Amino acid sequence: MARCYSGAVSKRHSLSGNAAVPRVWLLSDARNDAVLARAIRRLPRGSGVIFRHYHLDPAARAARFAALRKLGRTRGLVLVLAGSAALAKRWGADGAYGDATTLGRRTGGLRLATAHGPRELRRAAGADAVLLSPVHATRSHPGGRVLGPLRFQLLARLSRRPVIALGGMTARRAARLQCHGFAAIDGLS
Repeated sequence: MARCYSGAVSKRHSLSGNAAVPRVWLLSDARNDAVLARAIRRLPRGSGVIFRHYHLDPAARAARFAALRKLGRTRGLVLVLAGSAALAKRWGADGAYGDATTLGRRTGGLRLATAHGPRELRRAAGADAVLLSPVHATRSHPGGRVLGPLRFQLLARLSRRPVIALGGMTARRAARLQCHGFAAIDGLS
């Protein structure tokens, strides 16, 4: 049975325990840093932010995360850190984001795994949700190979976890897909 949830599902998919996977995710990076606080303020309550900011040195990255975590908390958002689950716990994040093989042991927070094909979807079986990408062309990887909506849907059906569409996504494009939710950099900035 397909595990890609349609629009009939409630706003957040409940997991075991008290964690939940938001349906809307904003990813941070150097491109949207200047408008990130404004974008976070516009997100619907209960949405998520995946903090990447790989361009910063570790101390600056930790300070930027702490400031955005404070803002996110006042808005009722879930903040996930790109990195291991252990690092996410140390920084006070709500979870970790990355390749399933580098997330590390579960530490109580959400685990969001990245996937680009069937092999990575299988590796993500221990995650709480999978970000499957790229659905459409992106500015992050110009000229890169994309899944397209049809291949995305076929792959999403292989997942035993909620699937979040990533790559050139907007709310309008997400509405056409049958999946748990969507994530974007530019589309939400």
